[in-house]
Amino acid sequence: MSGRLDVGRSVVALALFLGLALGSTGCANFSASASASASASGLVGVDAFSLAASPAVQAPMPGASPAAFQRAAELSRGINFGNMLDAPNEGDWGLRAKDEFIALVGTEGFTKGVRLPVRWSNHASADASAIIDPAFLRRVDSVVEALLARGATVMLNMHHYRQLDGDPLDPGEQLVDPAVRHVRFLSMWRQIARHYANHSPKLIFELYNEPHGELESLWDELLSRALKTVRESNPERVIVLGPTTWNSATRLPQLVLPPDANLILTVHHYEPFNFTHQGAEWSKPVLPVGVDCCSAAQQAEMTALLDLATRHGQRLGYPVVVGEFGAYSKAAPEARNRYSRFMRQAIEARGMSWMYWELAAGFGLYDGEHHVFRRDLFDALYGP
Repeated sequence: MSGRLDVGRSVVALALFLGLALGSTGCANFSASASASASASGLVGVDAFSLAASPAVQAPMPGASPAAFQRAAELSRGINFGNMLDAPNEGDWGLRAKDEFIALVGTEGFTKGVRLPVRWSNHASADASAIIDPAFLRRVDSVVEALLARGATVMLNMHHYRQLDGDPLDPGEQLVDPAVRHVRFLSMWRQIARHYANHSPKLIFELYNEPHGELESLWDELLSRALKTVRESNPERVIVLGPTTWNSATRLPQLVLPPDANLILTVHHYEPFNFTHQGAEWSKPVLPVGVDCCSAAQQAEMTALLDLATRHGQRLGYPVVVGEFGAYSKAAPEARNRYSRFMRQAIEARGMSWMYWELAAGFGLYDGEHHVFRRDLFDALYGP
C-alpha cells in the first residue's frame, strides 16, 4: 500500500460492487477479451500461459505444506522495505534500499522477516514480452542477496503495477498498451521465477500487492496463470497469495485458490482507516487529524477482521500472514504506539505472523535522519 496509494478509501464500495456484479462471468470475459485484443494486435495473449486450475470452481485444497508453515513463521514480526524499490524509480520517494537499512535486520531484537516490494512493471519493456531491464534486475539481486546473507526470509513481490488495477499512473511511470497489461504481468513473473529458481528456499514470492479496481473480477484467473507460470521453474517454492479489495480479509471467502500445498495467504489491515491514515496526503479526501486510538469500538473493528482471516486460514489449513498494517505519522505518537501494540498482540494471539508497514518513510519505525529506531514504536512492536 499504503504510503503511496492514490485511490481513496471510498472506491472500496465501488470495487466490491463491480466484482459482485460481474460475478462468475468475469474471468471468461477477461480471457476472451484479452485474447481477442491481443490477437487483433498480433500479440501474445494470456492464453499462452496455462491455468494452474479452473478459476470457476474452488477445488479441494490439500492444506499447507510444512515448508509453507515454516516460511510463514519465519516472517514473524516482519518489516516492509516500503517506498524504496516500489517507487517508479528507486529514490523517487526519498528512500533507497541502503546498506544501513539492510544491516538493521536481525539486530537489537529486530526481525529477520522482510517483505521487499518491487515495481517491476516500470523497469520492463512496454510490449507483451516485458523484458526486465538487466541493470534493475541486478539492483534487486543486490538487495535480495544482502538480506539473505543476514539470514532473512525475504518475501519478494510485484508492487504498484498501476495499470493492472486500472489506476492513474504515478509521475515517472510508463504507460503501456492496455492490450498487453495482463500478459506483461505473466511475462514478468516467468522471468523473475526463472531468475531466482536456484535461490534459497528462504526467498518466497508474493504474486501481487493489493489487487483491486479492475482486477476485482479478474484476479482468480490471473493468479491461477501466474502460479502455473512460477511453478514451471519453481515447483516447490512457497508463494504468497492475497484477495482483492487491497488484500482485505473480507474478500478471503471469495478468493478461488488453485490446489497447491506451498502457499501462504496474506491480508492487509489498516482499520480503523480514519485513524491509521489521518492526514495522509494521498488519501482523497485527506482525513482529519486528531483521531485517537483505541476505543472499544475501534478494537472490535480491528479484531473482527483478524478473526475472519484466522477462521479462513484454519478452515483451509493454510497459514495467514498480515502482510501490512501500520499508522501514519500524522497520528499522535502515544496513540500510534497504543495502536501498534494492540495490533501486534491481537495478531500474535491468533497465531499469525505480521509485517509492519514500513521501515523508514511516513509510517516508519526507523528514523533515517538520526539513524535510530523510534524507540517507543519499536517497543510497542517488538517489546514484551
